[in-house]
Amino acid sequence: MLHKISKYIYTHITVITVYFWFHKSLIYKFKHSTSDFSLEGDYLLGGLFPLHEIEQETTLFSAETTECFRHISSKSGYHMLQVMRFAVEEINNSTTLLPNVSLGYEIFDHCSNTKNFNSALSFISKNGSIRPKEKLNNYQPKVIALTGPYGSTRTMTVAPLFTMDLIPMVNYGASTSVLSNKLQYPSFVRTMPSNKDLIEMIIHLIRWFGWNWVAFIGSQDDYSSDGLKLFNKYINNTGICLAYQEEGLSPNANYSLTLKKIDKLNINVIVVFALPQYASKFIKAAIANNIQDKVWIASNAWAMNQQLPREPGIAKIGTIIGIAEKLLSLPGFNEFVYKARGTTDVGHNDSEGAIKSKTCNQACDYCTLLTAEEIINENPTLSFSIYAAIYTISHALHKVLKCDMTYRIDAPPSTQLGPFWLSGRQQLSQVAYNPPGHRLPHTLDVNLGGTSMNLLRVPGVEHVPFSNCSVECKAGYSRQPEGFHSCCFSCEKCPPNSYVNFSRDPYTCFPCAESEWSDEGSTTCKARSVVYPQFTEIPSIIVMVSAACLIILLIAIFCLFAYNYDTPVVKSAGGSMCFLMLTSLILSSISVFFFFGKPTFVFCLLRNAIFVFFFTVCISCLTVRSFQIICVFKMAAQFPKVQSLWVKHNGQWLFIAFATFVHLISCVVWMTVNPVKAIADSWSFKDQIMLICEMGNAITFTIVVFLSWVLGFLCLLFSYMGRDLPKNYNEAKSITFSLILYFLTWIAYFTAYLIIKSKYMVIFNAMAQISSINGILFSYFIPKSYIIIFQQQKNTPAYFQTSIQNYTQTISRT
Repeated sequence: MLHKISKYIYTHITVITVYFWFHKSLIYKFKHSTSDFSLEGDYLLGGLFPLHEIEQETTLFSAETTECFRHISSKSGYHMLQVMRFAVEEINNSTTLLPNVSLGYEIFDHCSNTKNFNSALSFISKNGSIRPKEKLNNYQPKVIALTGPYGSTRTMTVAPLFTMDLIPMVNYGASTSVLSNKLQYPSFVRTMPSNKDLIEMIIHLIRWFGWNWVAFIGSQDDYSSDGLKLFNKYINNTGICLAYQEEGLSPNANYSLTLKKIDKLNINVIVVFALPQYASKFIKAAIANNIQDKVWIASNAWAMNQQLPREPGIAKIGTIIGIAEKLLSLPGFNEFVYKARGTTDVGHNDSEGAIKSKTCNQACDYCTLLTAEEIINENPTLSFSIYAAIYTISHALHKVLKCDMTYRIDAPPSTQLGPFWLSGRQQLSQVAYNPPGHRLPHTLDVNLGGTSMNLLRVPGVEHVPFSNCSVECKAGYSRQPEGFHSCCFSCEKCPPNSYVNFSRDPYTCFPCAESEWSDEGSTTCKARSVVYPQFTEIPSIIVMVSAACLIILLIAIFCLFAYNYDTPVVKSAGGSMCFLMLTSLILSSISVFFFFGKPTFVFCLLRNAIFVFFFTVCISCLTVRSFQIICVFKMAAQFPKVQSLWVKHNGQWLFIAFATFVHLISCVVWMTVNPVKAIADSWSFKDQIMLICEMGNAITFTIVVFLSWVLGFLCLLFSYMGRDLPKNYNEAKSITFSLILYFLTWIAYFTAYLIIKSKYMVIFNAMAQISSINGILFSYFIPKSYIIIFQQQKNTPAYFQTSIQNYTQTISRT
């Protein structure tokens, strides 16, 4: 709010001008060219330096000017003043920079935020008066540019008085980012890093060491409030938590209470972004309160403090890391100071005479008491910034005056050169020059360019201190928030088939994709292997070779029966019905080949539907065959009419047709209601995806299997009833064996299907089909084929007639 005072003053400038003339402490005299505060020249530069400091500002808004010499002396301020004088003398002695042009200066002791307007009014005045509404072309204030003051609040207070008339302000000691706004401060530039650069470096440092639980302490001024605002802004999405913040450092602040709060919160990293006088008191309070083993990050305002390292007990409080610009030497400065001290009566204190011979705030009672060594050894943090500021103004002036002898039509006459010529055409912000022995950036409002955190080492620190709200979770553990701050959390192990990615979101266990898997507590997912029976695998080859041999054998028997169609063995086996049975078995065997390779809808459809349908046709033929033999030998005499109708209307074929039709309908419903399909089984094994065929709707599938098993049970029942028939017609044992093998095989398969999960279950399915076909083949057809080939004497009508007669005699005896 203080910088708004300057706008108020400028609005009421007429009143202040009157006071400016009649207050006797504001009488300006510039007769002594050897004064530290003034030097005559063709162009005057203004300088504002804190030769004294007010311990506590009073909020008294009046036109009274503070007499700075009555307050605490600041030797570093006098060091700054000498740097400006040195730079001006060096430029005046230069034959290349501003030749034949002399620079002068007028310097004021600037010690207050609100009560040093006399110096600012002096700079913008002309012949002791101010005309606020004069055009820029005609406006020629006393100074052509100025450097200073020191401090963000002081600069923001007086800056509007200069920048609204485009008087260049090349600042050496105000880092608040607010001053970077060119709309509000169009003629302001600086030769030191802004708070934005400093805060970014501090955050970089904190992240480098892995800290996330920090405190930010500032003083009650624009410098600290701007730093805190930027710190809160830039720590977003960095994982850093501001556990405690305070801007209350002041002369009367309760430092002990603040330190106790920090210690209670277990904060081990404290950013002290405050003015030197308050930061110094805060560190001394930490020593007094026995605060130990902390990390103190010092802002550039007090990072180079030369008194604190000498404080007793400073080592106990921990490590102080300072963020400051690289110190650059000023060749010739020491000689300049020795020379200046040689013309001064060192040790003679004539403060009253100095006060009387100078205008207000151009007096320094302690300055003459300082030796050259004391001046040289003062804090040099801002020395190069001041030096660069004077050179910046000089190069801009050099460019405007066309001192390089390049003729330009728009070059202004020296008598009409105003401050706006330096700032109005971006002369000031785009100067490119090299002061003696140094290279400066081409664009002012500099930053900490070139500073790197790589291979960073902190002297005296062997182990990095811990300053985190919670211990970082182990790999594979996700954070579970606890409390308000995101840095406070517990750790929870991620379940199987999930992972945590700290760079993406450390608070979430992300599920793996269906094609991936992970163990409990994983940070990544692994690709699952896709498995299914390949054509080239040994078990697959064995099964397919077996199926091929089975088909060849069935075809051979088919041909054998066809060649011996009129023989008694073929007729007793069912005649033409044998060919339907053999054809059904051949087609059932083909389904085995669809169990291998990558499952598709077609493969899934054919591997089961073909077998189930055609094998059921074969069983229906066996059922009819068993029933027909029972009818001939046991039921014909008791039920002659039924026997007559059965024979007359080809009952066996009607039954087969009916059973086949019903089973076909059930198969069609099974395949259409919820058709079988290829699916990826990702739940049976964590590291595999099995490509399998889903069985479809459970109800329709059960109906299909049930019909097949009902026929098999009837066949088994009829074959058991005919166990005492003639040997040539007695097929009870063979059919019973084949059906029992059929039932046991599929019971074993379905049991294993429910218990065992493996890609080889598909091979087990194919083997079950082969086993069922082999049961009928080897119990029913192979014995008959053996008689046809090797026992032809039994394949005669006489042999069969003898068997029937023997059966009749046996029945009659009983």
